[in-house]
Amino acid sequence: MRHGKKFNHLSRKAAHRKAMLANMACSLIEHKRIKTTLAKAKALRVYVEPLITKSKDDTTHSRRTVFSYLKQKQAITELFSDVATKIADRPGGYTRILKLSNRLGDNAQMAFIELVDYNEEYTTDKPKRKKARRAKSKKVEDVAHAVEEAVVVEDAPVVEETPVVTETKEKTNNSEEKEEKGE
Repeated sequence: MRHGKKFNHLSRKAAHRKAMLANMACSLIEHKRIKTTLAKAKALRVYVEPLITKSKDDTTHSRRTVFSYLKQKQAITELFSDVATKIADRPGGYTRILKLSNRLGDNAQMAFIELVDYNEEYTTDKPKRKKARRAKSKKVEDVAHAVEEAVVVEDAPVVEETPVVTETKEKTNNSEEKEEKGE
């Protein structure tokens, strides 16, 4: 019975699968992006992400643990020096899978798997901008505008103006016309 055994065997025996994933992980670390089938990319992500997490702690024990998986000194040197410094502040999710079109020969689904911090198209060095909170900003603007008006009113000289009496004349004219018509 295979209860609870979820990982993809990729139609290979255990030794072949381990060797293939180790080679693919070394290629991914060396080239930062590789093209493979979607199933292998998903299996590789599960295989390589714990190794990248171990590379954050550069100790002899973690190097030996990662070496037991990868078996290539150049890949381990690259992982612990270059890759570990670049992903030091990232709390996980070191790889990205981008789906491609199907392969012509056998119609297998293809995909790119890449290290997230090395793709310049997706990484931005701009600081994250906080979203504006409209309700508060309007209140602040209204308060600032009211303060400016208060300052302007206080500085202006006080001049009394006589009210214009044009409306009352029109009303009286209208009432006189009604009286003349006999209404």
